[in-house]
Formats: sequence, structure tokens, C-alpha cells
Amino acid sequence: MAEEFGAGSGGSSSSKRETNGAGLSSMDSLESRWVFQDDNDSEIDDEEDDDSTHLAGVDSDDDDAPDQRLIRTGPRVDSFDVEALEVPGVQRSDYEDFGIGRKIILAFQTLGVVFGDVGTSPLYTFSVMFSKAPINGNEDVIGALSLVLYTLILIPLVKYVLVVLWENDDGEGGTFALYSLICRHAKVSLLPNQLPSDARISSFRLKVPSAELERSLKIKERLETSLTLKKLLLILVLAGTSMVIADGVVTPAMSVMSAVGGLKVGVDAIEQDEVVMISVAFLVILFSVQKFGTSKVGLAVGPALFIWFCSLAGIGIYNLVKYDASVLRAFNPVHIYLYFKRNSVKAWYALGGCLLCATGSEAMFADLCYFPVQSIQLTFVFLVLPCLLLGYLGQAAYLINNTNGAEQVFFSSIPSGVFWPIFLIANIAALIASRTMTTATFSCIKQSMALGCFPRLKIIHTSRKFMGQIYIPVINWFLLVVCLIVVCSISSTNEIGNAYGIAELGVMMMTTVLVTIVMLLIWQINIVIVLSFVIFFLGLELTFFSSVLWSVTDGSWIILVFAVIMFLIMYVWNYGSKLKYETEVKQKLSMDLMRELGCNLGTIRAPGIGLLYNELVKGVPAIFGHFLTTLPAINSMIIFVSIKYVPVPGVPQSERFLFRRVCPKNYHIFRCIARYGYKDVRKENHQTFEQLLIESLEKFIRREAQERQLESDGDEDTDYDEDTSLSRVLIAPDGSVYSLAVPLLAELGGSSNNPISETSTSNSGEVKADQPISDAEHGPERELSFIRRAKESGVVYLLGHGDIRARKDSWFIKKLVINYFYAFLRKNCRRGIANLSVPHSHLMQVGMTYMV
Repeated sequence: MAEEFGAGSGGSSSSKRETNGAGLSSMDSLESRWVFQDDNDSEIDDEEDDDSTHLAGVDSDDDDAPDQRLIRTGPRVDSFDVEALEVPGVQRSDYEDFGIGRKIILAFQTLGVVFGDVGTSPLYTFSVMFSKAPINGNEDVIGALSLVLYTLILIPLVKYVLVVLWENDDGEGGTFALYSLICRHAKVSLLPNQLPSDARISSFRLKVPSAELERSLKIKERLETSLTLKKLLLILVLAGTSMVIADGVVTPAMSVMSAVGGLKVGVDAIEQDEVVMISVAFLVILFSVQKFGTSKVGLAVGPALFIWFCSLAGIGIYNLVKYDASVLRAFNPVHIYLYFKRNSVKAWYALGGCLLCATGSEAMFADLCYFPVQSIQLTFVFLVLPCLLLGYLGQAAYLINNTNGAEQVFFSSIPSGVFWPIFLIANIAALIASRTMTTATFSCIKQSMALGCFPRLKIIHTSRKFMGQIYIPVINWFLLVVCLIVVCSISSTNEIGNAYGIAELGVMMMTTVLVTIVMLLIWQINIVIVLSFVIFFLGLELTFFSSVLWSVTDGSWIILVFAVIMFLIMYVWNYGSKLKYETEVKQKLSMDLMRELGCNLGTIRAPGIGLLYNELVKGVPAIFGHFLTTLPAINSMIIFVSIKYVPVPGVPQSERFLFRRVCPKNYHIFRCIARYGYKDVRKENHQTFEQLLIESLEKFIRREAQERQLESDGDEDTDYDEDTSLSRVLIAPDGSVYSLAVPLLAELGGSSNNPISETSTSNSGEVKADQPISDAEHGPERELSFIRRAKESGVVYLLGHGDIRARKDSWFIKKLVINYFYAFLRKNCRRGIANLSVPHSHLMQVGMTYMV
């Protein structure tokens, strides 16, 4: 069987229970699914074959990746659920229970959080375009308008709303969400801490349809076996994320400067220097209120954005009626061809300004964690896009009769009677737009931290109801400082607009590449459709990118330098973390040494529980030996705790903890892998965490005893060949067959005395096991009593701070990166234990340096 006591429900249908006359329950069948099964998927390695009798129940250290085959399985059914004939349902989205009223409120909030950026693009798009290609006639206005209209339709609407938004990772968007999605379907992560048991988390949902299956498997195999492709994929993801962060700098600068620049139309005495000073004040206020959260601010400014979009549409209709409705001809794409024919190189320069109408498209995807997909799609299609189209049509109609007003076309086209109210609304909208990419930046950085590609920082969750709404203080103030530098050094909105285009296009191109991989590997769409998508959109974005790069010397190079710095920070952190983990794996303590030390570990075992935090998910960490030689005594019970982030948005609480026995029973040493998704919140204090962990350990031990009893019953009641495995099955009244999948001890590594236990436990009383364990004993009560006594004696947190240094014979670049850059980042980042707020009286810390 592919699943042995699977860690949760992977089906997508709900279950029913009906009691029949026999006292059993009938059950609706769940969807079967395709899964990848390793040839040796038991996660067991008989590292000490010769000593297996002595080391019964030893932790698995198998790091080899066995061959996989694709098989079809029935629904995942936990052994406890089989006995009760209940199948747990799939986790539901936070938004599924909302009524119509709540969804309308969410739609209002999306205006304030998601669409502020694209909504304020009419403030500057035509101004930047016509600064690069001045108007030489009415046909130039029609051609530029046609270019803007079709850019709006093709990029925000077709690419993002109709395609990219659907490629979310369980409601999470952005480059790292796409990377996580790919990592879940192929082993492409460079950090070697993946376990086969991770794929048993119900959130993985590895459904593989039959269409285009062979091509998908070939792509998967190619990605998994090529280190070059893995590195290239990571570089693409980091480059895209660095551009998102750069976008978070340039968006506030461009939006606020353009809105405040309207003062030069209303007040003749205002100069550019005054515009810069007022913009700086607005930006400081903007970043100061960021801490109040997305829900509060989004609900407060949603009505303001609604008024802004209505104003855009109203002004557009007014100008169409007053000036020239013939601009509607721009919907004919032939005018784009005529525009390029007349202006040639200048029209190509103008492409950089034209792209600004689509800025904020990536924000719709990156901010997806805040709101459901349908709310963003409906709001864009039925409100945002029509208002934008009317706004641009109105500006073009004004320019037909006022070709000299291109520099501040939006404010110049406002009727004089409503200028100041619209100016006020425009500035409010610009401030709101500035928050759009800031919130997207927070989301992307949190995802990258969880996947080991960004130094750990303090994250504040601003909503108790929605876990995706966050605020990162360090990043917030860092973005403010860089934004002020950009505004003060590049005072021209045209130059800032060029920098804006570079950042936006960088993100768009990375998203196109990652979405293409998702289409091939996961969606398994027809190859013709995939090629059409990537050739058209990547070709379009490269054309825009060539235009903005041509003007990079105007001052927009500052944004490129900033993006490169952010890329290097992320790459150095990932590289150093990978080297550190690989070194810890190589230097882990051998089982020979543990056996020689004996159950007392060569020291005194004092009453109590010691939680040793380490990133290692297999084996005994080397830092444990450092504790043994440094401390005069060690706790009577040791639990190696590994906080591990897996490439899923969230891990159900029932599947949070994965337990193993590291040594024979009398050693009282366990491993606990606490698994979190990149969207999960670790809010529990240390007392709560201790309680959850101890309860899960007790369930593990009870399950262990139950497994022994189950196996013992099988030995008494069943005739079998020792070279085969025993599959105990239960047949429900409706004919469904559920396997308990209990393999014989003889199957586990060829030794009947070296079984291993691995169990995922639940806070609600569910316990899920993958393998049986050692020879039968007299029940779990004795060990449970030992655990309770140890808990009463106290819990101590053993923290090992492992640092790395480059060897003396290493290359100069490696020494520079590891000894200085990575060391600086590690010294100034947040400690992994900080979230648990453990009192210092409960801490013991030991430092250790690894040479890499």
C-alpha cells in the first residue's frame, strides 16, 4: 500500500456515517488519487544492521532518494478512523463559510489593499509616455491610447485575473508560493531536509490526472536530478522576490509624487522642490500607519478607493462628451501598428511609460493571501477595469483638443469646479496605492523566511481572524528609508516611472516562467497551450523590458542596485543555511557511540525533560555531544525538537507533530518534528507548546503499544510467508476495503528486531502511525508514568547555537561570504526560539562552530 496510516485525509469528498443492524457504519466512498510511492517508502534505514538487535527502535537516518513509481490509492484513512469508520474531511478555506454580506465587505477591502496601485496609474501613465514620444497629431493620441487599452486587457485581465490567480498555493500568491507549489510536486529544494512523510500531510493534495502524465513525470525527473536546474529555479525565484521588494520601494515614491504634483496645476507658485518635501511628509505618515493592519486600513480606505474609481469613470465620461468621443476608435488594434509606423524608435521608448498602466498586476497575485480569488476577480472585472478604461479614454479625448497639456494630463482634464475635491481624493488614493506593494512585500518575505531564503525577522499578525495579514517592522522602516532616498535623489516622475517599469517587469517575467513550469508539471495542460502562453506573454514582457532598460542611466539604476542587494542577501542566507545543514548531517553522532555510552549516556540523568532544538530531522545532532561533555548532568528524558517548515501554506494541527524513537526504550530519547506551513502562525507560548508536545508524545507511546498488540494478533491468527508482508483489511458494509497496512517485521530492513516507529499525533485524540515498533512489552503505562514524573520535575530548553566558518583552504570568495556576510546576517537575525518566549531560567545554551 502507498499509504500506511496516512497523516490525514487527502480526499476531497465528505464522509457520512449510518448505523446499520450489524452495529457497523457504512461510508460513502471518497475520491481515489494518484500518488508517488517510493520503492522503500518506510523511511527506515538499518544503518547498524549488525547491531539491530541491540538498537531496536532506532531513529531512521536514510537520506537516499529511492526510485518512485506512480500508483493509484484509495482514500486516506487513519487506523483510528477505520475502527470508528469515520474519514476526516479536507481542510476548508477561511473564506468558504462567508455569506454574501461578508463577501461584499471583502470586495470593498480588496479595493483598499489590492487595487490601489493599478487604480492610480492614470495619474502618470500618459505623462511618462508623451515625455518619451511627444504628440505630433491626433493620431498619436489614438495610437498611444490603443497601446494602453490593450496592455490593460492583456496583462492585468488575461494574464493575471484569468490565468495566474488560479495558480495559487491554497490561497497564497507570489513567486514563493509558486516555488512552494513546485517543491511540493518535485524535490527541487536545495535544503536537504525533505522527508517522505511530508507528502502525507493532507495539505499536499498531490492529485495527478492521467492527461499529459508522461510528460509531467519526465519534467519532474529532470528537475529532481539536475542540480543546475534546481539552482536556476531558485535564482529565478530570488530574482522575482527581490524585484517585488524593489517594487515596494518605488510604488510609494511614484504614486505619492504624481498625486502631489497636481499642486502645480492648481497653484502656479508651487515648484518641484515643494512637491518633493510634501511627498516626503506623506510617505513618513504612510509607513507609520502600516502597523495598524490590512483589515483595519483596508476597510477604512475601501470606500475612499470606491469614490476614486467612480471619479475616474465620471471624469472620463465628462471628457468624452465634452471633447471628442472619436477616441473610441482606439479599440481597433490597427492604431497600434500605425503608431509604431509613424514614430518608430520614439514609440518603442514610449513602451516603458505604457507599461505603467499595468503596474499593480503583480500585487493582485502577491496580495492573494489577504482575500479570496473570486473577490479579487469580480472586483477587477466589474469595477476596476471599466473605470480605468473610461479614465484613459477621457484623458485621450482631452488631449485631442489640448495637446500641450500632456505633462499633467490627469489634473489638467479635471473640471475646474471639482478640482480640489478630486485632488484630495487622488492623494488619498495614492497613499492607499503605496500600501499595496508594501503589504505584498511583507507576504513575500514571510514566505521566503519560511522556506529558508531570508533571515528571520519579527512578524506581527495584525488580524486575529485571518492569519495571512502581517506586518514586519524592520522591513517597513527599511522600505521607508530607501523610498525617501529614491524621492530625494530622483525628483523627476519620468525617471521614477522608468525605475518603476524595471521593477514591475522583473517580477512579471519571473512569474511567467514559474507559471509555465506549474502548467507543465502540475496542471499538465496541452503543450500547445503552454507554449502559446509563454511565447506570447514572455515575448511581450521582454519587449517592454528592452524599452525600460534603454533608459536605465537616467537614475533608475538605483532600483536595479537595490534589487541586486536584496537578491544577494537572500542567496547568501540560503547558501549559508544549506552548508550549515549539510555539515550537521555529516557530523551527527553515530549509533555506535550512543550504544557505547549506554542508557545513562556516560553522565548523570537528572529528573526532567530536556527539549533540544536543532534543525536536523534525522540522526543525533553533534551539538548533543557538546551538551554531554559540557553539562554535569543531562535530563532523564531528551526530545530532539526540529521546527520544520514544509512547502504547504498550512499544516493541520492534527498532523503537526511527527514522533520517532531515537534510541532503545531505556534511553528515553525521542525526536519530534513540529511541522508548519509558510502561512502558519506560531503563536503558542512555551507552556502551551510543552503541553501539546507532551500530550502528543503520550499518544505516540499508546499507539506504539497498540501496534505491537495488533501485530501480535496477526502473528497468532494469520499464516504467512516470512518474505511477504501482512495487510490487515477491514471491509465496510458498502463493500469499501480499507487496509491497515501493517508490514511484517521481516520486511523492515531484513531484520525482525529493528523496527522503527514514526507517528503523527493529534490534539483531538487522533494518532497516526506509519510503522510498527519493537517486541511486545507489558503495555505503555510504565513509560507514561515516567513521562509524567519527568514533566513534574520541569522542562529545560537546550539551545545549541551552531555557527559555521569557512576552512582555511577555502576560496577567498567563500571565506568572504561565509565568515563575513552570512555571519553578519546570522548575528543580526531573530533567533528561532524567540517565538516561544521561554524564560531565561529555563534555558541552557551551548555554542558550536562547524568548519565548512
